[in-house]
Order: sequence, then structure tokens, then C-alpha cells
Amino acid sequence: MGPRVLGIETSCDETAAAVVVGRRVLSSVVASQIDLHQRFGGVVPEVAAREHVLSINSVLDQAMTQAGTDWADLDAIAVTLGPGLVGALLTGVTAAKTLSLLHGKPLVGVHHLEGHLYSTFLAEPDLEPPFVCLLVSGGHTSVVRVDDHGVYKTLGQTRDDAVGEAFDKVARLMALGYPGGPAIQQLAAQGDPHRYILPRGTVENRFDTSFSGLKTAVARLLQKDPQLDRADLAASFEWTVAEILAQRVQAALEHTGLTTLVVAGGVSANRRLRERFAQLAQTRSWRFIFPPLSLCTDNAAMIACAGAERWRRGQVSGLNAQIFSRCSLDNYDLTT
Repeated sequence: MGPRVLGIETSCDETAAAVVVGRRVLSSVVASQIDLHQRFGGVVPEVAAREHVLSINSVLDQAMTQAGTDWADLDAIAVTLGPGLVGALLTGVTAAKTLSLLHGKPLVGVHHLEGHLYSTFLAEPDLEPPFVCLLVSGGHTSVVRVDDHGVYKTLGQTRDDAVGEAFDKVARLMALGYPGGPAIQQLAAQGDPHRYILPRGTVENRFDTSFSGLKTAVARLLQKDPQLDRADLAASFEWTVAEILAQRVQAALEHTGLTTLVVAGGVSANRRLRERFAQLAQTRSWRFIFPPLSLCTDNAAMIACAGAERWRRGQVSGLNAQIFSRCSLDNYDLTT
């Protein structure tokens, strides 16, 4: 069965709580702030932090009720310590520490990226390392070798914009609104992905990515011809992103000799990316695993799953655990 863990996630603009038993989700509640931040064209940290304070108690109550779980039934409480927005993280961590103290449950700190990685364990409960993981989100684009639970080696990462950030910025250039990923995907479905040849970004490390040049190329095309076919431009941009990531993934699998890739993070919901990776997996007989759409964006089930594994290994955090806005996934320690 595995340990029963309550997970709490407030690293950005979703207030989330979930109860997981091992790798099985009993409940997952997410209060999104997208509608609130759309008017600003992106996440406003102060607004996000205030909304977390307003939502956290209700979200926690819903998660526990839907799971049919009493506080006495829990083995641990897992919470995202970072990376993320400091004010947002503080709300979730304060709630987790309070509940840990009140109910006498161990507190388990979780790295946000490790949480995304563990969303694939919820999708495929039989999955075990080693494998390669592509983490693609609004703040991160990383290729990670996973040798064992908690043993990570980052092979490559973005040199500038993360892929989700690139989607948002290009969507803003095209006046498509926020969030950019779904808006570009919807428009791209009507366009020709081969209409515009866009740069793929040249970097020294073949596992790294760079999206700033791609974003600039889109901006120059729009400046040169404001009346160009935006569906074709969106499709060309989306296709180029998928090709960039496919190239990095192929290089990583060939370099490591591994044959399993897991893809996690908000951008893993992109249809074009999934189709391109399915083609690559088929031609090379590789196994590619994507989490369901409900687990792609920020959620607490992934945090609870990662926390359950850390609890099993005795890696609990004290009530003095500190939040952090930045931290590499490699060799981090959240036990203090």
C-alpha cells in the first residue's frame, strides 16, 4: 500500500492539496489563479501570495474530505519548499508546519522539480529508475539522468528562457493572452508548421537549450509584417520547440544508453510535443512516459508521492525547514 501522505503545493499560482497512498491518488484539489492573473498578462507574486492565504484552508479541507482520511491516518505531511515564489511558498510551508506540529506528523520537504518527476510514478506505478527525465515548465527546462530515487544528475538546462516562459512571451507578442501554451496550441492547430523556418538555438552543451533567439525571430517577423498569418507562425514556433526538445532528448538517451524517458512539467501537456516524442520513441524503440494532463501542471499529488518516497528513506525535515527560491535538483538536502 505505501505510506499515506498529505501533500501541499503553493510554489506559484496554484493552491493545491492532495492525499496519496504510495503511488495511488486518493484526492487532488487545485485552486487555480489563472483568471486572476490573466488581466496582468502573467503571475504577480504579491497577488499570488495573498490568494494562497485565502484559499489554503478550504483546499486542505476538500482534499482530506475527498480522500476520506482522518488526520490520525496520515503517516506524513509533504510540502514544496522550493524553488518558487517566496511569498507563495511561505503560505504552504507555514500551513504544513502548523499541521505537522498540531497532529504530530513528520514534515517532509520536497523539491518542486522532484515533485514533477514523481508525477510520472503516479501515471506508471511500476516505473523504476534508471531513466532520463525531461522537465519542461514555465520556469525550468532540464534534461536529468535519474539513477535512483533521490539520485539526480542534470545533463542540460536552459541558458536563458525556460520553454514555458518562451511560450508565454511569444503569446504576448502575438496578443494571444495568458497563459501562452494553451493559446498557442489552439491557434497552431489551424496553421502550417513548416511555413516559417525559425532558429533552434546553438549552444556548446548538446543537452542545453536556448529559446531567446527563437523568441526574437518571432518578434522580428511580426515587426516586418504585422499582417502575416499568425496561425502559421504559431504552428512554426510550436513545431520548432518540439524539434529542439526532441534533439536534446535523443542526444541524452544515446549518451546514457538508457531507453526510458519520462516527460514532466506543464509543457508536457502540449499536443505537438507528445506527437513528436511518440514518433521518436517508435522509430528508436524507446519508452516515453507522459503523466496525464491533470498531473502536468502544478499539483499536490506529485508532492505527496515524492514525499512518500522520502519518508520511506527516512528523509524527513524538521520544523526549522527553510524555503528557497532557487536550488539545483542535484545533491540537495531538505532534511534540515
